[in-house]
Amino acid sequence: MDGVERAVRRISSNDRFARMVGVAIEEVRPGYARVTMKVEDKHLNSVDITHGAAVFTVADTAFALASNSHGRVALALNMSINFLKATGYGSILTAEATEDNLTNRTGLYRITVKDETGDLVSLAEGLVYRKKEDI
Repeated sequence: MDGVERAVRRISSNDRFARMVGVAIEEVRPGYARVTMKVEDKHLNSVDITHGAAVFTVADTAFALASNSHGRVALALNMSINFLKATGYGSILTAEATEDNLTNRTGLYRITVKDETGDLVSLAEGLVYRKKEDI
């Protein structure tokens, strides 16, 4: 089993929070991942827009898949996110994580979240520490 398969299997079965909120894995390849989530009532904040934590969870799940896709355990050191557009009930959020830089010990990723119209909802950057153990 290659790194992509191991990452997908591990994260899809063990990331209970992502599964609970409804994140679906669409595509994973080395250094890249795309996931989606349909915004439901449970994802809304007190002013009836998508909670920032829900947007962050979609971005973070794509980040986790992309950074672990090489087959080594990758743990987030930092993630910075900018929220650019509000969404609401029924929106389909798509997060794509793309590897910008990979070393033996770290990986840097750019993560976009877009809505169903293709508008940019958030832009994030994440840095991981790559352990020596296999995912």
